Amino acid sequence: MMVGRGSRRGAGRPAGPATTADAAPVTPADAAPVTPADAAPVTPADAAPVTPDDGTVTLYDVARMAGVSIATVSRVVHGQDLVRDSTRARVRDVIEQLGYVPDGAAQSLSRRRKDVIGLVCVERSIPSQYDVESMALLFYDEILRGVEAQIRNQNRSLLITYLQEARPDLPRLISLSGKVDGLLIGEGIVPSELLARLTKRLPVVVISGSTRERAAHVVTADNRSGSVALITHLVEDHGLRRLYYVGGPPTAPDAQERSLAMTEVIDAHPGCALIGSSPGFFSVQSGEQAGEKLLALPAADRPDAVVCANDQTAIGVLKTLGSGGVRVPGDMAVVGFDDIYPGSLFRPSLTTVHQPMRLLGDRACALLLERIAHPGRQQIELLPTELVLRSSCGCPPGTEIRRPVPPLASGRTGRGRASAATATTAPRGGRRRNPTATT
Repeated sequence: MMVGRGSRRGAGRPAGPATTADAAPVTPADAAPVTPADAAPVTPADAAPVTPDDGTVTLYDVARMAGVSIATVSRVVHGQDLVRDSTRARVRDVIEQLGYVPDGAAQSLSRRRKDVIGLVCVERSIPSQYDVESMALLFYDEILRGVEAQIRNQNRSLLITYLQEARPDLPRLISLSGKVDGLLIGEGIVPSELLARLTKRLPVVVISGSTRERAAHVVTADNRSGSVALITHLVEDHGLRRLYYVGGPPTAPDAQERSLAMTEVIDAHPGCALIGSSPGFFSVQSGEQAGEKLLALPAADRPDAVVCANDQTAIGVLKTLGSGGVRVPGDMAVVGFDDIYPGSLFRPSLTTVHQPMRLLGDRACALLLERIAHPGRQQIELLPTELVLRSSCGCPPGTEIRRPVPPLASGRTGRGRASAATATTAPRGGRRRNPTATT
């Protein structure tokens, strides 16, 4: 005969000794009172095995030594409430004594936050250029210092990678976005279409990006105002009319703004013209190549002043002109942009525009952290520049004047004219000799 479902097996058998299954449930009266988690010491039976052979201190080691539960140690590590002040202090003392380091991955998982910021830098490979001479290294070193100033007291880490300008590894960038809370991206290397995709996943701030970017936040120096002030100084204070421009990388928004500033000043000064230009890559080598091109011109056809997209380019021009017997600024003025330290050591010392590189990193990171905590609308932040007057523009030897540059209105003059990459002709002989600096 089959026993139906729900029938009791062994019915009618004599009762045997009581088993665990037969035992009566424990009533509240029989149960021991439950003490707070931070008050119950961990017994050897509760504790995990001793510290591993590799010397790694675990959460269990801290709990055992502090005489609390592992849940209490976890609360202390994560800064949570529900732990007595005396217990919290005891656990922290044990953590310091044992040198316990919390598992960052586990903490990130519990908080749904990684506490990591990503910095994507641009790598430009220029043939025959020493790495120490690379503008990218100088630029990102200052950017890095500014970023670090923001995160050093926030228990955040920085993950840095370089993307090659010629072959940016965009799938790698997508992968990186999954490992960080927010991204800092340098110099507009990432196209707007991809930026728009990234900003749907996490906050993104572009450092030295285009002021016309609408897909992400941008923090950049006011390149236009600084360049206009510099070139206007050449034209109005020194009477230089025949200008020559050595550009920067075509993909760099900074270089584009500085080139447009040249056009703007020329449009605003009748009789002033751009008589030639050379491409460049923010390198000394670019300046040397432009200098060779200038030396090949008849003396009567040479410009009054050479405006360079950055200081390293200007240093290359100065070196080549000096070796070719051209006097700077007597025969030709030379100016740069960035205000790197070597420019002040050159003879003649380099007139330039100071862009606050370290502050770029500081402000970009501050904006990123703000957007991680509180998402908001897209923001463009322009940092002010300084006109740095020295002797390579024609100011007297020993001149060292720093002049804050006020921001220009958003409108541009001469919008229909050619950029600084297009040369026009201008009357010769407009150069004023022995100019003095004005303050």
